Amino acid sequence: MATIRQVQVTFDCAQPERLARFWCEVMGYVVPSAPKGFATWDDYRRSLPPEDQDASFACADPSGVGPRLYFQRVPEGKVVKNRVHLCVRAGTGLVGEERLATLEAERDRLVALGAVCERVMVADGKNESCIVMQDIEGNEFCLD
Repeated sequence: MATIRQVQVTFDCAQPERLARFWCEVMGYVVPSAPKGFATWDDYRRSLPPEDQDASFACADPSGVGPRLYFQRVPEGKVVKNRVHLCVRAGTGLVGEERLATLEAERDRLVALGAVCERVMVADGKNESCIVMQDIEGNEFCLD
């Protein structure tokens, strides 16, 4: 029997800290404490060589249940649709108009943070409503 392992989701991006702080707001996550020996993340960054400063950042579920999100700077920009995306479960257990209203309220909150709404997929009798979004660097995700 396989051992269950924790999962970390890693994002390639241009601005790791900015994107991490956006996802903290989306998910209710927190920025972990600065590494041991450093009072703040700024103190830690200043200790690094210039090329490593602002190269990565992370955020975590404060309850320890959800996966850690890790953001690493890469030189190239996003070019095509993600092969993997996050589904933010904002409407779990809800159906019909109540679900759609909940998803639309979350969409509006995230748009105010800089997200972009790509499309609203309204329930069709087979599938419940969901909303396809983009984060502040263009990575697709769904509100479902």
